[in-house]
Amino acid sequence: MTSQGKDQSPLIEVQHISKQFPTDHNARVHAVTDVSLHIDHGETLAVVGESGCGKSTLANLIIRLHDADQGRILLKGVDITGLNPREMRVHRQTLQIVFQDPFASLDPRVRVGASVAEPLTVHKVATKEEATDQVRHLFELVGLEQSMLNNYPHQFSGGQRQRVCIARALALKPELVIADEAVSALDVSVQAQVMNLMLELQQEMGLSYLFISHDLAVVERIAHRVAVMYLGQIVELGSREQVFRDPRHSYTKRLLGAVPIADPRQRTERPLITGEIPSPVWPAGEGPDLVTHTEVEPGHLVAQE
Repeated sequence: MTSQGKDQSPLIEVQHISKQFPTDHNARVHAVTDVSLHIDHGETLAVVGESGCGKSTLANLIIRLHDADQGRILLKGVDITGLNPREMRVHRQTLQIVFQDPFASLDPRVRVGASVAEPLTVHKVATKEEATDQVRHLFELVGLEQSMLNNYPHQFSGGQRQRVCIARALALKPELVIADEAVSALDVSVQAQVMNLMLELQQEMGLSYLFISHDLAVVERIAHRVAVMYLGQIVELGSREQVFRDPRHSYTKRLLGAVPIADPRQRTERPLITGEIPSPVWPAGEGPDLVTHTEVEPGHLVAQE
């Protein structure tokens, strides 16, 4: 599931990664099960699916906020899966994350300029004076006034706070930025501004994105490839055009059918998602059946049903 037609190796490669969480009564939540994917340099891979399907857990596994139960994560060919915090510190500059709620991501007692400068001082890549200059540049880069450096988070709008979080994520000049529902809490007009900003930064800096979202309209705008996740497993993976124009898995078809379309002439009849979602909780020692993928066309993988 990580095959790729380029000679260049992927920026990050996930191989058969799984994660379970214990619950009461000797049961376990199978949050991520045997997931494999890769992200190329300068590429945006979107992971879509309904709430609870394992998208955020997958993101946290890739950035090592959670440790995987099994599988491997290769960053530029280096296995970072089992690195301890000291060993992982070397690779932290390459991987950064932007969370869903920008207000919760920022310390309300710290001025935003200091928050953006913190990664530079923690990783000792800039002096205090150099950090100040770099933060000014980052604010300009994300479309914020330098006069806002001394403001507190509550003095910004939601979109401005998310721009601050993006500036902080870019401070260490990462190669991969994980955007975990980074625009879902914003108004539609502000969503468009932040997405345009992310696309511009990708062109200017050669960034790769892992874009986690349940909003298919946003994904269609920003992604190069799309992975559809259901109950902790990837059920369809392909280019944006393959997944949106020619969905093959029944779950993907139902996801697309649930997207509201204003113009009745553009609507297509697809079965809506009905009934209860199966539980990802299994008794200890049990678990879901692993899906088997078929390549229906080059680069387009679909789980057998």
